[in-house]
Formats: sequence, C-alpha cells, structure tokens
Amino acid sequence: MVEVPDAVLAELAGPVATALPLIVARIPQAPAAELGRLRVTADGDTWPTRGSAVGHRRMARFSSGARSGRGDSPVRDALGSLPQLLVERLLGALELTVPELDLAGAPDLTGFLGEPPTGNVGVGIMSGTSEAVTGAVTLDQIRPGVLPLVAALARRLADHPRVTTLLAVGPEITDEQEIAAAHGAVRLALAVATAAAVLPRVGVRPWAVEPPAVLGVAIGTAVLLLREAPMPAGYAAAQLARARAEYLLPRGSAGSVPVSRHRFALLEGTEIPEADFDGNGLVVVVPGGAVIRTGVETGHVRILLRVLDGPPPDVATGWEEIVEVSWRAAVGGASVVGSDPVEPHLRKVTPPWPGDYRLRVHARGRDDTDEGDTEHYELAVWQAPAAPETVYARTDRLGHRLRGEPEPARPERPETAYRWLRRSSLAEAATVTVVTVADVADVLRAFGADPARPESIRAISEDLMSRQSIDPWVAVLDLGGAVLVVEYNGWQGSNAPVLTRASAGGRAASMFWNVNAVTRLSFAEHGEVLLSVEPFADLDAPPQVASALAGLDFADYHRGKWLMGLVAVQRFTGHGITAEDLARIEAADIGFWIVPDLPTLYPRRSKPGDPPDRATEALTGLPEPKLRDLAWWAAAEAARYAGLGKDPDIVATVAARALTSEAHLRARRSQLDGGEHPWVWLALHRATNPDPVAAVTDTVEAARYAAGPYAANLVADVRARADRSAPR
Repeated sequence: MVEVPDAVLAELAGPVATALPLIVARIPQAPAAELGRLRVTADGDTWPTRGSAVGHRRMARFSSGARSGRGDSPVRDALGSLPQLLVERLLGALELTVPELDLAGAPDLTGFLGEPPTGNVGVGIMSGTSEAVTGAVTLDQIRPGVLPLVAALARRLADHPRVTTLLAVGPEITDEQEIAAAHGAVRLALAVATAAAVLPRVGVRPWAVEPPAVLGVAIGTAVLLLREAPMPAGYAAAQLARARAEYLLPRGSAGSVPVSRHRFALLEGTEIPEADFDGNGLVVVVPGGAVIRTGVETGHVRILLRVLDGPPPDVATGWEEIVEVSWRAAVGGASVVGSDPVEPHLRKVTPPWPGDYRLRVHARGRDDTDEGDTEHYELAVWQAPAAPETVYARTDRLGHRLRGEPEPARPERPETAYRWLRRSSLAEAATVTVVTVADVADVLRAFGADPARPESIRAISEDLMSRQSIDPWVAVLDLGGAVLVVEYNGWQGSNAPVLTRASAGGRAASMFWNVNAVTRLSFAEHGEVLLSVEPFADLDAPPQVASALAGLDFADYHRGKWLMGLVAVQRFTGHGITAEDLARIEAADIGFWIVPDLPTLYPRRSKPGDPPDRATEALTGLPEPKLRDLAWWAAAEAARYAGLGKDPDIVATVAARALTSEAHLRARRSQLDGGEHPWVWLALHRATNPDPVAAVTDTVEAARYAAGPYAANLVADVRARADRSAPR
C-alpha cells in the first residue's frame, strides 16, 4: 500500500471535512440505517427487528451485480455485498450532490499511483447492473490501485482531528434507527467526500469519474469502514429497547444446528460449557441457558424452537425423551448455539427480557445416528417462575446409558428395514412396485414398456440429463415369485391403469414418493385397484389391505411415510426391495423406456365457489348427439389448424369417433418430451370422454392450444355451432 505523507493528508482533510455536512443532509435515513448496522451484522450480534440488515451478506453476489467474496478487490467485494436496491437508492439520493461539492483545495495524488496502463481494457458487465457498480469496476480496471487508495485515505481521515469529531453520534440520539442512520450517514459521507476528492486527481479521464462511478467507489469504501468502526456508545441499549418493543409472541424458528462433542445449546453467550448429563440424560441448565445432549457426536441435527406466551396445553406424543427445566436469563435473547455459527433466524430467539423461563426439550432419533437425518429436537420456551425439573418421557437407549440405567428392550419398528433407502439413489424421488404371479415381460408390457427393447440405465440417465427431461422408464428384477419394478423419479406404478394390468393374475402394490414430500400408496388385486391414496393417519382400507397396514402410523410423519408404505407393499405382496436388489438392478444396467398411458378422462364437475360458466350451462341444454358432433368437430379442427387434417390415422379416428390402435399409440407417444403435436392428440383423446359435456369443454381447451394463433377463430366457431344447435 502506498504511504501518503501526513502533510498531504492534512491538505485533503480540510475540503473533506467541509463537504461532510452537505452530504449527510442528502442521505435518506432508511438506507443509512442499513449501512449503519453492518458492524453488528458482521459480528452476528443483531436482534430480529424490522428493517435490520441481517441477510445482506448472504444476498451478496446475487444483488448489486459486483463480484463478491473474491478478495482481490475489497472495495468491489464490499459493494457487491449490498442489495441492488440499496445501492440504487443511494445513487439516486446522491448523484446530483457530487457535482455540488467544493473540493478545490484537495491535492493532486497522481504521483502516488504511478503511470496508468496503456492499451485497451475490456470490462464485462451483466445486463441490469447498477451504474455505480459499472463505474467502480471500470475504474478498478483502467486505474489499478485507485480503489484501495480511496479506502486507505478514508480510513486515515476518519482519525484526523478535522474529521473525527464530525463522525461522532451525539448522546441525544437514543432511537435505534436514528443512531444506526447517523452512524451510517457520516461514514458514507466521509467515503463520498474522499472519493470525490481523490478520483479526479489521479490521472483518470473525466468520463471515468462521473458521479455514478464516484458513488460506487464511495459506497464500497463505506461498507469497509462501517464493518470496522465500533458502534456508537448508545447503540446496544437502543437496539435492546427496540427489540423489546417489537417482540411478539408466540413465535417459532426451525433449522439445522451444527453439533460437536455430542452437544448444542440455548444460550445468551456463544461458548458451550462442559456439562454432565447423568441426571436426566438430555439437558443440563447452565448460566444463561441450557446444554442439550445429542446422539450424533459431530454433524447436524434438526431443531424446531417455539417461544410461547404460556406452557404448552399438552405434552406432545411421538418423542422418545422429554424433559422440562427452569433457567434464568440475565438479559434475554438467548440463541441456539452450535459448534459453528447457526442460521440467523436461530439467533436471539428467546424474549429480550431478563427473568426466569421454562424450557421443555423434546428429542427423537438419538439412538439412530448411523441413519442420518433422523435426529430431531423441539424446544419450547416460555416465561415462568423457577420450578423443579419435570421428566415426561425417558425411553431412548442413550438416555438410559447416561443416567446409569439398564437399557430398555425396544423392538425395532418395521420401517427400520428400509432406512437404507435414505442413502440410496432412490432417496429423493421414486416409485417401487411389486407384482406377483406375473413374469417380467408381462409386467413390462403392463407398464407400457417393450420387453424386446432394453437400454443401458446409464445411457437413459445421460439422455434425460442432456434433455432436462423426465420421460418415464423402468428397471425390473425377477425376485422369484414376484417382479420388482423400480422407477427413478417416476410414478407410472401409482397409476390405476398400470396397476390394473399388472395385477391381472395376482397382486400389485406400489409406493411413490418425491422430494416435495408427496406420496402415494396403492394396492391392486386380480385387475382391480383396491386402494390408492396419499397415506395420512388411519386409512379406510378393504379387508385384503387392512392387515398390511397394521401398526403403521402414517400420522407420525417422523417415522417416514414412504418407508412405512414400503412395509405395507412388502406385507401385501410378500416381497419388498433390499439394498442387494437395487445393487443387482444397477449392476445389470438394463432399463426400459415407457410409453405412458393417456390421461384419465373425468366427467365435468363444477367446484364449490366457482362462478357460473355460461358457456358450460348452455352446453348442458344440448342433446348428447349434438354434443358429440361438437366435440369431434373441434378435435378435427385442431388437427386441420395443425396441418394434420389429412393424416390417415386422424381421419380414421374422427370417422370412427374413437382412437384407432395406431392413433392410440401415437397419442401416447406424443406425451413424451419432444412428442409431436401433443395438443392435437390430446384433443382427439378428450373427444372420447364418456361425459358429453366434458368431451366438448376439454376438447376445446386442448384444441385452442393446437390451433395456435387461430385459437380465437376456433373458439368463436365452436360458440356459433353451439348456438345454432341450441333448442329454440
């Protein structure tokens, strides 16, 4: 870094100090306050108040358009850490102020940077990037070292006697927003005045130091200054007062907590103290909070924290350990504390008042640490006088060991056998189907696959990835007595037509799940679907299925609905899926593309609350033959508009008023990614709907898309034909 002599700094301090009041007066309070809170944000010491700057660092590189976090240009990185709207608001507020500044007495600083580079310079800027960012980036490229020079001078000026008194926030300001705004405004003003004084005096052409460029450098410099400068003396008290004024109950937070040495805590401090858990085996009260014992030694656990206005009305079920203790808060605002920093919404979550509190700790999964993502905690906090410890549940093996008690004999739940799937290639989304009394070829045909056309699973996966497609395919395994069907991120095995065909000679059952926690559990026997539902709570199952569901509590989502569903599939068919089965499928590397069934056709039903549909009401008055004529006319028009009016399969289908076998296959293939004329084939399919009103409305809906730019003409013609057919 170039050293600037004190005499030169003193020469610069006068004009900068003179300019500060004018700049401060032009800075709006809200963005100034956001800047003013940057130090407490960097320290992680923010209270959850409205309008705080929490989260700006996480928004960094997606916000203003400047790069962030690279470290080779601190001013640019700092500018890139701010949301674009904040940068734009400051640019709008100060752009006209920069030319007004009287900085005539500032010294020339060209000699401190050396000769500027020669030749052409290319600067890549994303569309929509702020002019402030563009200007700062350009300056950084055409005059290397100028941004660090501005930042270094601003730091030194902050300690100069002519300037430092202007940066103080007076004790008469006591409101948190006003203190933060004053703190942010004076340092931003210092950065603006410094940049405006320096940049035109370092050998840079005037076009490169227009106000947006000056402000881009200044805002980035101000961020650096404000991250380093201590907060004003009265800020901590003002921040606490604001947090107390805005704190509302009840509230909750959820997230993931990093764990080390089998513990995390709820504390007013930041260091987790040593604790002995031989008392209740779960939680130990310490000064300012409590430490919780985990099953996992190092890793992460899931937590839900609820702050209530009174004790919970009931003791929750489904937890293995529940202990309630009292603890005293010295100030308030305890945070969830882990081995590494936790998510911002888990910091300072308890009420911001001192006093006695109750903490009820719920734990589940401490014995299953080798399974991953099974250890969960719920902490409930409310203000209450100190009271003795209360134990509501003590059933896990870890708790018994810590308390020095014999471990209980706990039968494993049946879904434990499928926990391996959480670490498998099927973890996020899949359908597993088991079919009995059928051979592999019959099962493949039931799914719409061709047994004579095997493909490499790897090739299928690569093809889908390259096309960003979810076209369906299956892999199968003969289990000897049953066929196992696996769909990676597919769901054909949950469809009624597939289950009907697959179960023709025996039984079929399937479990579907996806990353959005959507599931479907299905059972079929002798060509009849017995039950196909999203499993919640108690299922109204027929006798053939009821025994397969015994003891499976689908209301307890912590157990894993999809894992319990696989237990039911195994019970119903006598076969399940094992890790060895999946390994055999993947080692064989054989899959089959599926040509899916056409969508199920449903009768027309109005939903409660839907406004009256005059067009549909008019159709209900037409006789069925007229409705059939109208539906098939609309389907034929869709084909005509798409240039398929003379296609032999379509001509034959319209004449027969039913999809021919060739047309049916083409219609199914049209649903695949990149399929030809899907809306035309969907219109023809919908024209076959047994409900004549639905046949018209749904066919016209598909035909509109098939007609493209002529959709309005088609709809008008349909209405005209319907009017002519109406009884007089």
